[in-house]
Amino acid sequence: MGWIYLVLAGVCEIFYAAAMPRTDGFTKLGPSVFCAAFIVMSMYLLSLATRTIPVGTAYAVWVGIGAVGTAIYGVLMLGEDRSLGRIICFSLILAGIVGLKFLSAEK
Repeated sequence: MGWIYLVLAGVCEIFYAAAMPRTDGFTKLGPSVFCAAFIVMSMYLLSLATRTIPVGTAYAVWVGIGAVGTAIYGVLMLGEDRSLGRIICFSLILAGIVGLKFLSAEK
């Protein structure tokens, strides 16, 4: 169950990271509330995941999911750089996430 919580926490991180620019420095109420809600959900789910997954592993995977997911959002929705070098780097992060999953021993 810890890995399910962790993936959901990572997805919440993608949502809040993608929403953050729309908050305009947390001066716009609607986007700010949306962003804050996903920050809280992400932290809560991450805390649940750390019940059974070592905190170092959970945190690294959570950050990785957020980074790769937000990068994909940026490329697909915001027209950000699609260079081969950037794709290779994000693929390495993804490989690290998968590696940590398979090498991790849940409590």
